[in-house]
Amino acid sequence: MEKSIQFVANYDEWQAVKKQKIDEKTSPKTIMEFLASLGTSLDNKIEANLRKIVDLKKLDATINELKIGKTESEIAEILADVNSRKINSTINEICEKPELKPNEQKELKGFCKVYAMKTALKKCSLNVDYSCIEIPGMKRIMKKPKEEKI
Repeated sequence: MEKSIQFVANYDEWQAVKKQKIDEKTSPKTIMEFLASLGTSLDNKIEANLRKIVDLKKLDATINELKIGKTESEIAEILADVNSRKINSTINEICEKPELKPNEQKELKGFCKVYAMKTALKKCSLNVDYSCIEIPGMKRIMKKPKEEKI
């Protein structure tokens, strides 16, 4: 049986086919690059779909109010700020949707919390995922798509 990694997405605005054949000559570096590309694509689609459910612009505005820095103490402050009442109240506000059950709202809050942390840490120039790595031949894939205007 042939070894491979395959991913197929075919819905609405996302059509993607990603395949990587793996044999004894396939290097771990090639597999890492493929998985980084796939992970970045998945992260971008998670964020795009989260934007369809909640108003991430409100969360972005609250994050933009945080004092962003690069020193160890400033980064510790950012971590505390992302866990602060201010960020949490914004997340609660955008996730309180009457059409969702409490456990669904809790799940959305989890997604928003991850989004807030990644966004704040990226503003501090910290690499929080593999999307910042320049992989030859995959630069187009690794770039984050422009936000849809609604």
